[in-house]
Amino acid sequence: MEHTAGTPRNVPVLAVCAAILSWASAYPLVRMALAYVPPVPLAALRYAVAGLLVVGWFCARRPALPHWQDLPRFLLCGAVGIALYNILFNTGEQTVSAGATSLLINFSPFMSAFVAVVFMGEVLPLWGWVGSVISFTGIVLIGSGQPGGFAFGSGATTVLAAAFCSALYFLLQRPLVARYGALVSTAWILLIGAVVLLPWLPAGVMALQGKGLWPWLLAFLLGAFPAILGYAAWAHVVGQMGVARSSGFLYLLSPTTLVLAYLMTGEVPALRTLIGGGVVLSGVVLMQTYGRLRKVPVTLPDGQD
Repeated sequence: MEHTAGTPRNVPVLAVCAAILSWASAYPLVRMALAYVPPVPLAALRYAVAGLLVVGWFCARRPALPHWQDLPRFLLCGAVGIALYNILFNTGEQTVSAGATSLLINFSPFMSAFVAVVFMGEVLPLWGWVGSVISFTGIVLIGSGQPGGFAFGSGATTVLAAAFCSALYFLLQRPLVARYGALVSTAWILLIGAVVLLPWLPAGVMALQGKGLWPWLLAFLLGAFPAILGYAAWAHVVGQMGVARSSGFLYLLSPTTLVLAYLMTGEVPALRTLIGGGVVLSGVVLMQTYGRLRKVPVTLPDGQD
C-alpha cells in the first residue's frame, strides 16, 4: 500500500540498506567463488542453500500453494529468472569485472520495456526511447572495454543475455506478485530455480571437496544474503512504499557494487567502465523519470500493473 510521499519516516531505511548491500555483495562474492567452483555448479550450490532456507520458511509460515493455472508462469520464472540468469551471470563474471557486470545488468529495464512494447502492446514515450539510446551508448562503452568485447560468447554478451533473462523474469513475475505478494511469489520462484539447478549440485559439492572452509562459506553467503535476505528485505520495502517510490533506491545498486568490489577484492574499475556506467545510469534515470511505459489496460493480464 502506498504511503504519503515525501515523509522520511515512511522509508524503511534498514530494509533498504539490507536489500541493496545484499544484492550488491553478490557481484564480488561470485567473482571470489568462481576461483573454486565452475559457473553452473556454483549456481546450483547457491540456490541449494537458498532452497533449504525457503523450505524452512515454508514450514514455519505455511503460505498458500500456487493455483494450478499459475504453475507454468512460476516454472518459467524459476527456470529463466533464477536458473538460466545465474548460469549466464556466473559465466560472464569469469571475464567481466564485478563492477562492470553490475552496470551491464542495469540495461535490463530497457529490455523489459522493449519486450512490453513488442509483445504486450504497451507504449514507450519519446523520453523512454531517448533514455534507451543514451543507456545503450553506455553499454557499448563498458562492453567494448571488456575481454572479447561484444564477440559472440564473450563475457559482455553473456552478461547482457543474463540481463535479458532478468527483464523477462520481471515481466513474467508481475501478475504473480499481484496475486500472491512479493515475498510468497519470490519464495516459490527461488525454490523452483533451486530444483532446476539440482542436476549440477553434485558437481558443485565435488568442486569444494578438500578446499577448506572458505569456499563453503562463500556458497552459503551467496545463498543466504543476495538470494534470501535481499529479496525478503526488498519485499518489505515495496510493501511499505509501493513499487514507484521504492524503485528509485535501485539506482544505488551499481555504485554500492563498485565500492564493495573494491573493499572485498581490490577491484578498481577502468575509467571507460566508470564513464559508461554514468551514461547507463543517466539513461535509466531519464526513462524512469520521464519515459515510463504507458499501459494499455485491455492487453494486461487480469488488469494488473
